[in-house]
Amino acid sequence: MLLNDADTCTGSLGSCPTQDVSPPAALPHLRDLRLALFSGNYNCVTDGANQALNRLVAFLEAHGAAVRVYSPTVENPAFDPAGTLVSLPSVPVPKRPEYRIALSLPKSVQRDLDGFRPNVVHISAPDVAGYLAVRYARARGITAVASVHTRFDTYLGYYRLGALEGLARAYLRHLYSRCSQVYAPSPCMIDTLRADRIESDIRLWSRGVDRERFSPRHRDPAWRQANGWRPEDVVILFVGRLVLEKGLDTFARAVEQVRHEGSRPKVLVVGDGPAAGWFHNRLPEAVFTGHLSGASLSRAYASSDIFFNPSRTETFGNVTLEAMASGLPTVCAQSTGSTFLVRQGVTGFLVDPRASEDYAHWLARLVSDPELRRRTGRGGLRASGAFEWNEVMLPLARGYRAALDAQHRHRAPAAEISTHRMQPSGVGSAR
Repeated sequence: MLLNDADTCTGSLGSCPTQDVSPPAALPHLRDLRLALFSGNYNCVTDGANQALNRLVAFLEAHGAAVRVYSPTVENPAFDPAGTLVSLPSVPVPKRPEYRIALSLPKSVQRDLDGFRPNVVHISAPDVAGYLAVRYARARGITAVASVHTRFDTYLGYYRLGALEGLARAYLRHLYSRCSQVYAPSPCMIDTLRADRIESDIRLWSRGVDRERFSPRHRDPAWRQANGWRPEDVVILFVGRLVLEKGLDTFARAVEQVRHEGSRPKVLVVGDGPAAGWFHNRLPEAVFTGHLSGASLSRAYASSDIFFNPSRTETFGNVTLEAMASGLPTVCAQSTGSTFLVRQGVTGFLVDPRASEDYAHWLARLVSDPELRRRTGRGGLRASGAFEWNEVMLPLARGYRAALDAQHRHRAPAAEISTHRMQPSGVGSAR
């Protein structure tokens, strides 16, 4: 059912691809947290940002925090939401109708917020609703924080709107500087935000991976054979939305160059999107699965041999981390989404996007060298162990606590002054 604004739906993680959020130990300092989370598309589609936010809500509620999520909704969402979801009125994003954008914060939603009484407002998308949510919080003396999930300013060049990048960065600088804390998923992204002159307390909130769900154990030789691949074939994997900003043209050109030089790798494409037809025409011999989830996605990762991610628009490479946990060597763009994860020659290879011919070089090396694949695949598997979901939630939980404590300290002197002024003459502390 498509929900109206200020109508709510509740759910657990259900079919959401984000399981196992039970906390390792109690965090009683979160019990007085009342978080209003504003999301661009909380469960409309399955992507890394939505998975992280749903995990966050489940984690916080498991520790006794009260959470209410405000987001656009659709009639047939990708998965059931974690927590309580309030629908925001929205319209489809031009050329990307699977995503929606909230254009207002109507009075019905503001009344819902007033009734919920949040003490922290967290925005995860720099849309109109996010801007209005920050304004709502500041007008009421409520702490506003933000998390950065996508480099929206870099999208513009893929849609011939590169001239607007400066304006977009100025807007992001204005919005994020009005938040007391801004959370970035990698040290590289923290540096980028500081270089953009974001005047806030910028903190690290990394991402995690479910190492039971993504594991080499899910490799399936029979499934590989069913796709027409022989045991000795080397499969290069792409996972993600099939949209131009994911680097689809770079991916296709690199594979074509590898084949031109004599190697014959197979290609597996997992995902769907508006550029699916274009991508299929560029790589007609590839196996296209469409969107996969659950065990099917785990099998696709583990049954491949090399993961190739040329995207420069992510702030954190969730798919890269999933590939590493599945035991795959990685070839990625040297950008904010991958430099935190990929160690050159140890877990895979980073390529300067300005030298795109190097993608084909490292792909060809991995295709022709089974020992190099095994060594870097094992390196990625070991490195993925540092990204356990419950552990990466702790810095954000501590940040919320610090924000609440600062809010209390700010309010306490004002309350004391007000009480003193209301006392009748002669009434005061004993001398």
